[in-house]
Amino acid sequence: MSSITILLAQDDESVREQMRLFLLKKGYRVIQATDGFHVLALLEKEKPDLMLLDIEMTGMNGLEVCRRVRLKTTLPILFVSYRKEMAYKIQGLEAGGDDYITKPFDFNELEARIRAVLRRNSWKKNDDDQLAVLKYGDLHIHVDSRELYIRGEQVKLHHKEFKLLLLLAQTPNRVWTAEQLYDQVWGYYSEGDIQTVKVHISKLRKKIEKNPSQPKFIETVRGFGYKFIWR
Repeated sequence: MSSITILLAQDDESVREQMRLFLLKKGYRVIQATDGFHVLALLEKEKPDLMLLDIEMTGMNGLEVCRRVRLKTTLPILFVSYRKEMAYKIQGLEAGGDDYITKPFDFNELEARIRAVLRRNSWKKNDDDQLAVLKYGDLHIHVDSRELYIRGEQVKLHHKEFKLLLLLAQTPNRVWTAEQLYDQVWGYYSEGDIQTVKVHISKLRKKIEKNPSQPKFIETVRGFGYKFIWR
């Protein structure tokens, strides 16, 4: 576990120190940020594997920090906040967060969340171009360049198709309802309905599946929604 570096960005000094000691005990390498601008400065010189981000950061709040980080990187971000209101959780996820846990929390749950986020967002760095790549057999998703390759051949995807595929592929074996996929990819306030999701799923299958009628990657879970399969 010592190879995993966590950027601990928490405004509360007492909580930050408790979290730091726990993470060190578990074998993680920890770097700390005390405010929003400090986070951005650290990311210019450090390459953490995950960030634990407070919403109520001084200088620049965590939501804005997350939005700015998302413009440059797919770094996994787990919000850790006193804010229990659903509105904040939704804002955190919409800003680009991968998960949200409220204080006070059980430290074992925190580590379980960390492991889950790292597992969902696992990728390997390409030694040549240093781009994040999700690899599922012959299907390679180049996250930063927004490119898809199947058996070494590039497959062209429209913006929403890629965003939908990436969301599914970053959370393998998780079942998403059509409503959840629509909210995440198109946004809560976009005009459209879940039929839009069905159409895009159909288009994706035609592009990535050998046999779209018997999909290997994107499975329909009857009565629930869809999931990206990887065992």
